[in-house]
Amino acid sequence: MARNNLLAVQTDKPIPATDGPLSSVLLRWYDFHKRDLPWRYSPGSVPDPYAVWLSEVMLQQTTVTVVKGFFSRFIDRWPTVSSLASAPLDEVLREWAGLGYYARARNLHKCAQEVVSRFGAVFPQTKGQLQSLPGIGEYTAGAIAAIAFNQPEAAVDGNVERVVSRLFAVQVPLPESKSYLKALTERLVPSERPGDFAQALMDLGSTICSPRRPTCLICPLAHACKGRALNIAATLPLKRAKSTKPVREGVAFLVVTEDSHVLLRRRAEKGLLGGMMEVPSTPWSTLRQDNPKKFAPLTGSWVSGNTSVEHTFTHFHLRLQLWQLTIIETEPISGDDYRWVSRSEIHLEALPTLMRKILDKALWP
Repeated sequence: MARNNLLAVQTDKPIPATDGPLSSVLLRWYDFHKRDLPWRYSPGSVPDPYAVWLSEVMLQQTTVTVVKGFFSRFIDRWPTVSSLASAPLDEVLREWAGLGYYARARNLHKCAQEVVSRFGAVFPQTKGQLQSLPGIGEYTAGAIAAIAFNQPEAAVDGNVERVVSRLFAVQVPLPESKSYLKALTERLVPSERPGDFAQALMDLGSTICSPRRPTCLICPLAHACKGRALNIAATLPLKRAKSTKPVREGVAFLVVTEDSHVLLRRRAEKGLLGGMMEVPSTPWSTLRQDNPKKFAPLTGSWVSGNTSVEHTFTHFHLRLQLWQLTIIETEPISGDDYRWVSRSEIHLEALPTLMRKILDKALWP
């Protein structure tokens, strides 16, 4: 059957009325097996919307293991949304360095400022108001509304899509099936404890209903899982074949002084790695630069060896050749975006992972 016809067949069916029993079973499982995470509230306590929001933004396209440490450091340094809103953006970017997808950090800061200015430092409770804030999309708004404010909202991330596609044996590939999976999830959300239910679905997807080898034998929803009954659970959700990422190339210009200072440059606020510090480079292009030196921050005897650094972004793969110039001492560079930083203070800069890779390969004098 053609994909479009299959989608029509599946999505035209009435959505099963399974919210009561399945949600109760899952919540009982969650009460005994929920993960101990630093942003979660203890039973009987009131959730902190600030902690919920911060964790959800950090968890976008990042694993729980990585986020734990970053979350704890952020909360220690900025324990309230007001303190985060008043922090300099540079400091927020420095603390964020290593989490990737740096637009999230800029939006995090803007969002904190708007919560303070528009809502008196109190997070709004409705999904619509939450989505009006920078960096809060449909999923994040649903998660905050459900977890922080006990609103009966669905929070559909990749884990939840996987659980629901298997539960109902949805055989339409993503992303075409997204709206149907969302509708199925909304039907499952109970009126009581919707926040716990949202987290239970996330935990189930992370710990049992895993991408490649789901442990169906201990799954609390195994008895109702159509994907398991059809022996296709491990193949779901179906996804389109990924296209090959284009490769971009460039030259990174590493300037160091004899007393171990390095020249860095601040990237433009908008765009990829916006506002972060970088080792100056040529533009990143699918075509080789005929004369890379015209982009060098200084003239001199550049050493261009065979050292290179590779890094994969969401939409392309990057390969940068490293050129190095050693000079006696720091000297003025035209433009406010440049800064000399001592080697001992490099760790304090807002450097993305790519730039840390470059510096790790540097041949320090």
